[in-house]
Amino acid sequence: MTGVLEGVRVLDFGRYIAGPYCGALLADLGADVIRIDKLAGSEDRYVGPIGDDGTGAGYVQMNRNKRGITLNPMKPEGREIVRRLVETADVVIANMPTETLVAMGLDYDTLRGYKEDIIVTNTTTFGDVGPYKNRVGFDGIAQAMCGSVYMAGTPEQPQRNISPYVDFSTAMASTIGTMAALTEKERTGKGQHVTSNLLSNALSMFNGSLIEQSVTGVNRVATGNRGQLSAPTDIYKCKDGSMLVQVVGQPLFARWAELMGEEHWLTDPRFKDDVSRGKHGNEISARMQNWCEDRTVDEAVRACESVRIPCGPVYAPQQTLDDPHIQEMNYLKEMEYPGIKGPTPVADIPVNMSVSEIGIRHRAPLLGEHTDDILSELGFSANNLASLRKKRVI
Repeated sequence: MTGVLEGVRVLDFGRYIAGPYCGALLADLGADVIRIDKLAGSEDRYVGPIGDDGTGAGYVQMNRNKRGITLNPMKPEGREIVRRLVETADVVIANMPTETLVAMGLDYDTLRGYKEDIIVTNTTTFGDVGPYKNRVGFDGIAQAMCGSVYMAGTPEQPQRNISPYVDFSTAMASTIGTMAALTEKERTGKGQHVTSNLLSNALSMFNGSLIEQSVTGVNRVATGNRGQLSAPTDIYKCKDGSMLVQVVGQPLFARWAELMGEEHWLTDPRFKDDVSRGKHGNEISARMQNWCEDRTVDEAVRACESVRIPCGPVYAPQQTLDDPHIQEMNYLKEMEYPGIKGPTPVADIPVNMSVSEIGIRHRAPLLGEHTDDILSELGFSANNLASLRKKRVI
């Protein structure tokens, strides 16, 4: 079997998550993805250090299956290497503001001049139109501006999600766009500019609440973990931890009411539908909390599962790693990386295919690990490489 994207070459100038994870997914699908680092290592390489050289946990995840080179594209010789690399490539990824791309010579117009059918995938925080287009930002900024942070936590303390879901969703959107561009290129021979931004993806995920606000003017405020459109939907404390229960729809509520011994609530007009139950969520959650207090998490989960009520334990990270179901899924691939003590559990591509061979094949590259190999493929001699190193180009 071969990878879906075997024969496709991608140059990854991405940083942090939105760009590099798009590159990782393309690499998981079989593309030859080349990570281009600064000479001393790009800033995202060292976030959350776990290695002897400061290599970060996120870098190990985002750059699996890639080859790596170091390069300074701001020097004339570096620009020439970029040109020669682009001539061999199908896709270039970069998640930087437009003015930065232009300064580095990585904007679409410049790269299209090197290769007319190149596909350039750019990710920014705010997009390329509007008064914020040249602002920089991270995942949390988009969470805050889409309304999500306001609706999390409490009115006194808004809460961002610690998991950078906007970054990851933007990377996935960019991957979809890049795959579509590759399909179009195969059909017409034309490359194109693929763009995505964090704010658009955050707005997409919070769109239901924005639609509700626009139409009804409901002006909701945060209610912590308690859901507002159904009940019981909340996190509940048990004797030895916490669990989350999410009941949506009449059949689930009927089963929950029977489990609680509150069948009479099924005829109570306060609880006639999801919206009504959401409005009276405090009372419903209080009943669920009273039930949970006398049970361990395991006992409560098993009881809910026995009547098919969606629920799950609230895990600390180590509990997640130790969970037998997660272990049996074999989704977290244990990989060795030089200078990191013990294997790293790297999350595989979150999709399976019955015929195509996809997924993690090898670890993320060391800093500049494949520089000589890749530039030799472009025709650079050993003397050329030595000269470029002396000039601090590579």
